[in-house]
Amino acid sequence: MESLFHANTHIAILKRLESLSPNSIASWGKMNVSQMLNHCQKPLEIPLYNRDFNLKSNFLIKLLFKKSMYDDSKIRKNLPTPKAFKIIETKDFLTEKTQLKKLIEDFYELRSKESFQPHPVFGNFTTSQWGQMQYKHLDHHFTQFGV
Repeated sequence: MESLFHANTHIAILKRLESLSPNSIASWGKMNVSQMLNHCQKPLEIPLYNRDFNLKSNFLIKLLFKKSMYDDSKIRKNLPTPKAFKIIETKDFLTEKTQLKKLIEDFYELRSKESFQPHPVFGNFTTSQWGQMQYKHLDHHFTQFGV
């Protein structure tokens, strides 16, 4: 499984980010590219800043979805988005792209960290699982916009 903590994957994700433009069009979903860039920041802020976004955990979600956050399966298109991660307001492309790049780089710097605070919905993840789930989410949305 790819991980945002692997050097080659980290570089590849940054290259994919750079290939996005304000004119990139989604193949599915409701967000435009600037909104997607803002949306992708939220999961990175959880381990970086211990943000919980008032997300609620429940046993069924943990049981059914936790492993899928870091396995080799693809994220299905058009899954429901948690309310805290829905971006409906207008966003500035360059601002969001710059901020996402910074968060990706800051997250990569945590690659040697031995433990993280529990995820507000899914609980504890290993460092490896954190890297895998962050890659998987970015890959899903970058694929959505053709990069």
